[in-house]
Amino acid sequence: MAEDLDLICILQERMPPFSRLLGIRFLSASTDRLVAEMLVREELCTTPAVLHGGAIMALADTIGAFATVINLQDGYSTTTIESKTNFFAPAPVGTKVTGECIPLHRGRRTMVWQTRVTNASGRLIALVTQTQMVLDPQHPT
Repeated sequence: MAEDLDLICILQERMPPFSRLLGIRFLSASTDRLVAEMLVREELCTTPAVLHGGAIMALADTIGAFATVINLQDGYSTTTIESKTNFFAPAPVGTKVTGECIPLHRGRRTMVWQTRVTNASGRLIALVTQTQMVLDPQHPT
């Protein structure tokens, strides 16, 4: 599927409340790549005023979950079953971070995604690898 502006609008409308609270905004979407950004606001920071690791992980989890959703068959859903984050650099308050998510594996029962979180100059802030379970509509967990 090519990049789709309608898909970006649909994803933004389906954003869960916590992800809305974080201020996540999708920038581009296709079945092979999903990109979103988030402003580093003071209320998302730790001390000193840099983005909290949990906020970085939540950004990546949101992007990976939606990347899975746009690769699912109708009626199927997903849940995160594993996530690993490596932190490399701080993201100061007032800056934007961008998450770019690509597939590592798209199977029938699981999908694995890698999200690179970078700052405006492209510096790597964090690298997140997550596994999403594919939930069959006939056999919900």
